[in-house]
Amino acid sequence: MQNRIAFITGASRGIGRACALALSSAGARVVLAARQPDKLEQVASEIRAAGRDAFVVPMDLAATDSIRAAFAKTAKEFGRVDILINNAAITKDGLALRMKQTDWDAVIATNLTGAFVATQQVLLGMMRERWGRIVNITSVVAEAGNAGQANYVASKAGLIGLTKSLAQEMASRSVTVNAVAPGFIDTDMTQGLAPELKERILAAIPLERLGTPDDVAAAVRFLASEEAGYITGHVLNVNGGMYM
Repeated sequence: MQNRIAFITGASRGIGRACALALSSAGARVVLAARQPDKLEQVASEIRAAGRDAFVVPMDLAATDSIRAAFAKTAKEFGRVDILINNAAITKDGLALRMKQTDWDAVIATNLTGAFVATQQVLLGMMRERWGRIVNITSVVAEAGNAGQANYVASKAGLIGLTKSLAQEMASRSVTVNAVAPGFIDTDMTQGLAPELKERILAAIPLERLGTPDDVAAAVRFLASEEAGYITGHVLNVNGGMYM
């Protein structure tokens, strides 16, 4: 992975931050993208303190123009993207019966359409280089479903379908497309859960603990590596056994 250019969305915290640190430690030059440049700069500072390259680009996955501008800025700086990690996502939970269409649209736009548009920006370059790694961060709920999250589940299940279709389209150019499906990970998103809900979740996890962002990042790092060159169209579960 030495000197590969890795672009990570949602890199300011949680899983995205862990992926950025993991890929950087493996030798990649990382591009950090999210809506909050100040938080990205904090992550970039950690990476630079270790003597490695980090480049910050502000990006809103709900806005196509913002995505295109972020990749144009990256192309001007590095000339290409070798590894794309589609990680950024939002939630707007609610029962389907009462879900506002604006909440449905916002989640699909960011989590699925945004990831698709971001992917479009790198495909031609990867085809020319005849090398590329795309890793989409989906979720255990994309496979198992989850009440109250119809929009989020649909967006993450859509990412699995996108992964498999792109894997077939890009394989002849030695570009692999895979997905990682985390279970319940100890991040800002899960720290707000009520204690009784956390207990129920833990009871459903055979490994009896929440995952960590580093658990997910290790899987991402492998799928982005040279060693994973014969794996494509795969969904790698990182869920402690809660869904098999």
